Amino acid sequence: MSGAVRTNTRDIARAAIRFELAQVAFDLFRREGFDNVTVNDLAAAAGVSRSTFLRYFGSKEDAVLGAVDAQGEQVADALRARPADEGDWTALRRALDTVTEVHRRDPDGALAMSQLIMRTPALGARTLEKQNGWRPAIAQALAERADPSWPSLLVPLVRAAVAVDCLNVAVEHWTASDGRLDLDALLDEAFAAFALR
Repeated sequence: MSGAVRTNTRDIARAAIRFELAQVAFDLFRREGFDNVTVNDLAAAAGVSRSTFLRYFGSKEDAVLGAVDAQGEQVADALRARPADEGDWTALRRALDTVTEVHRRDPDGALAMSQLIMRTPALGARTLEKQNGWRPAIAQALAERADPSWPSLLVPLVRAAVAVDCLNVAVEHWTASDGRLDLDALLDEAFAAFALR
């Protein structure tokens, strides 16, 4: 067996365990409240040791928000895949479909997650911190499509920040409606408020 196959198998197994631990954590947080659950509680509920749990998640916040880190690169990759003749603002809006896809695929789960995050200040703050980490990747993808007159990454960074804020405002409205409003329509409306040409 080659090293690449072993690594891929190991990665698949690790991802499956991580997913299961995250699901146990999410269920416990929903039942007991985020602030009432310790890492020891999470480990016990999952049937693993505290050190095993912490090997997969550095904190209980990360057990809920682990997928958020990868979303910035997914948005950047989707942005790079947009047609070259498409305006940056339109390309940014369409690239964010990679994030809203989860809401379309599992609206009940996404709503429960959004409600947990919005009701828990520590999760809300951590989410914003993680999303701020998306900006450089998104800005770099914009720069690759860019107007050569941009002397720095300032313009793409500002556009990336505004796009992420539009996403957050749309998700907040969607969550406040208990998922009854259309998230894509809300995101379109938020983007229209900042139409860049």
